[in-house]
Amino acid sequence: MSYVLWFEHIRLSDLPKVGGKNASLGEMYQGLTAKGVKIPNGFAVTADAYWQFVDSNGLRPKMQALLREVDADSDVHTLQSIGAAMRELFMQAEVPADVRLAITEAYAKLSQGYGRANVDVAVRSSATAEDLPTASFAGQQETYLNISGDAQLLQAVQECYASLFTDRAISYRISNGFEHMQVALSVGVQKMVRADLAASGIMFTLDTESGFKDVVLINSAYGLGEPIVQGSVTPDEFLVFKPTLQQGYRPIVKKRLGEKALQMIYETGGETGVKTVTVSVEEDLRGKFSINDDEVLELARYACAIEDYYSALHSSWTPMDVEWAKDGQDGQLYILQARPETVHAQESALAYTEYRLQQRGKILLTGTSVGSKISTGRTRVIRSLADIGQFRAGDILVTERTDPDWEPVMRKSRGIITDQGGRTCHAAIVSRELGVPAIVGTADGSRRLPDGGMITLSCAEGEQGIVYEGELPFEVETIQLDALPQPPVKIMMNVADPSQAFSLARIPNQGVGLARMEFIINHDIAIHPMALVDYEHLRDRRLKRVIAERTQGYDDKREFFVDKLSRGIATIAAAFWPNDVIVRMSDFKTNEYANLLGGQHYEPKEENPMLGFRGASRYSHPRYKPAFALECAAIKRVRDDMGLTNVKVMIPFCRTIAEGEQVLATMAEFGLKRGDNGLEVYVMCEIPSNVILAEQFADIFDGFSIGSNDLTQLTLGLDRDSEIVAPIFDERNAAVKTLIAQVIHAARKKGRKIGICGQAPSDYPEFAEFLVQEGIDSISLNPDSVIKTMLHLEKLK
Repeated sequence: MSYVLWFEHIRLSDLPKVGGKNASLGEMYQGLTAKGVKIPNGFAVTADAYWQFVDSNGLRPKMQALLREVDADSDVHTLQSIGAAMRELFMQAEVPADVRLAITEAYAKLSQGYGRANVDVAVRSSATAEDLPTASFAGQQETYLNISGDAQLLQAVQECYASLFTDRAISYRISNGFEHMQVALSVGVQKMVRADLAASGIMFTLDTESGFKDVVLINSAYGLGEPIVQGSVTPDEFLVFKPTLQQGYRPIVKKRLGEKALQMIYETGGETGVKTVTVSVEEDLRGKFSINDDEVLELARYACAIEDYYSALHSSWTPMDVEWAKDGQDGQLYILQARPETVHAQESALAYTEYRLQQRGKILLTGTSVGSKISTGRTRVIRSLADIGQFRAGDILVTERTDPDWEPVMRKSRGIITDQGGRTCHAAIVSRELGVPAIVGTADGSRRLPDGGMITLSCAEGEQGIVYEGELPFEVETIQLDALPQPPVKIMMNVADPSQAFSLARIPNQGVGLARMEFIINHDIAIHPMALVDYEHLRDRRLKRVIAERTQGYDDKREFFVDKLSRGIATIAAAFWPNDVIVRMSDFKTNEYANLLGGQHYEPKEENPMLGFRGASRYSHPRYKPAFALECAAIKRVRDDMGLTNVKVMIPFCRTIAEGEQVLATMAEFGLKRGDNGLEVYVMCEIPSNVILAEQFADIFDGFSIGSNDLTQLTLGLDRDSEIVAPIFDERNAAVKTLIAQVIHAARKKGRKIGICGQAPSDYPEFAEFLVQEGIDSISLNPDSVIKTMLHLEKLK
């Protein structure tokens, strides 16, 4: 028997000896350290040592007798009683002398390798059945941090053994069909990374909610990593796009500042030596990201290397769940462990399931959504483990946060709502594995939601999870994507909300025909760009104060606009890469711009904003040109810095050829020259002049996108918001269709691309037929119309 194996001698095939966690660490240590991935050294106390501990203390018959009393139908109290008795058996036993010697000798050698006695280590449980393709075993057994000296190390090993029989671990094995006496416990002993002086976190090599494969999701917070897993902090969040990262670009497509109110650090003193303690984070640090952009990109490169390595080992795509830490003493980033992600890796890419609310109600609460499902049920507010006996199967669990001890009740819930946590906290990880929707990070949900109230929990509306009052009707549709026909024309999508882009990209499509910049400006920025340009000279003190609060962390307020806008656009571009994503430059009307913070100082009052200072006329005008420079800077950053050259630009409401030429000149002035780096610039066709002069417009633009809404209004001379004349509005009117046919033919004659992004083909399948018959290149649809339109157009082939 071998009681100790060093990481450098461990491979994945050693899982029966050292468990999933240690097998993975050894495999990475051997295969990836030479490629620049930094992994702290260590060793595994093997399953042989565990069985020697069990048998030398005569524990087998006692264990078997106790475990016969618990099964899948056992209540919580029985589970708690058996678990406590099992752990007591282990803690009353003694570590055999031969096992003790093997551990202490290996520890001395590890300490010597790091140049000091009693080096501080992390002691991690590693069950011999964990981290399998269908079961993560995340958090089922214990980890002990900052252990130093033989006595502490041996005590931690024994406590790891006992943790094989925590209540949640027993419940987990029963639920997943594992025989208790067939699972052993290995222990990993690894050099501690001094994250208490810096930061740590978790990363996944996919988007955890949609399963989108081409990003790395990174969560980060100050100090040791336990609070992120526990959900007691809301971490910083980053998304990095893999394809262009690997081409040498810097594609951080998303950055979200977390609250990070707490951190776990070392506490010295006391009889048992150095321990850990959770303390508050200083206010000024909460408003800063816990790692910088260079570190985000380095972590993402580590993640890609790990995923590529495991995918090659398994001969198939293997997304990974990775723990990392930054050492505050040497400033280096380290990988602590990695395991296969077990939820999305098993999903079929040939099916798309969508949950849709059929009506909305009063909003009680919002937070971060986990998954994309909807659930209804009665709330059960549980404030501590002592009260979990009140929970009934089918309730929606509402609590401050969860940890692995909560899993027996989580398995019986229809949904989970927590006050704390982010997308990689314990509640989020377990809810995904269980397939139940969760909303985490609500701040005060356990205090605001009444116990026993009927609610609807919706995670089907993007990144924001919403709790509605009452039981609302919803529908579920599953579409077999491999059975869909190939349409006779390119089918694209209209997309506005970056938070839904990864999910929408799963619907069959050939790119984005209209990405609306206005949604990002209104939702993520909410400040008039000229107020940011003029920030230093604002006379309105209240306005200046509010802007300062909303742009915390940005010394240059213009950079706030460029950063938020570029990352929103980049998220959409990444989701649909490498297909075209046509981004329309801002097309607010003056009354809409005025609603942005500070907008009333910059917008004229117009009798008819739809026909006034909008679209192309703004971009070169002194009243808006400095703001247009920010829009151009955002596009340039997405294309040049992030490498997302699938982004094309579209100019809205361009009345004349001269206006179009002026806009192109202004864009070139701001670094966006048509043709450079493959940049294509389209023009909206939404004014009769665009049709009449289509061939001249084709000389200066790369293509057209028909905006059927405005074109219909301007052709028929009506305001569709007027209840009196609105019934006349109809894109199928012969005059409108004549103009559309005319511009399609003109574009084709000039060899220019032409598509449509208006509402008509989404509403009227016969209108889509008309467009195909006239020879349009692409139809860009609202996401909920894509499938039905594809099916309808099949008959035209």
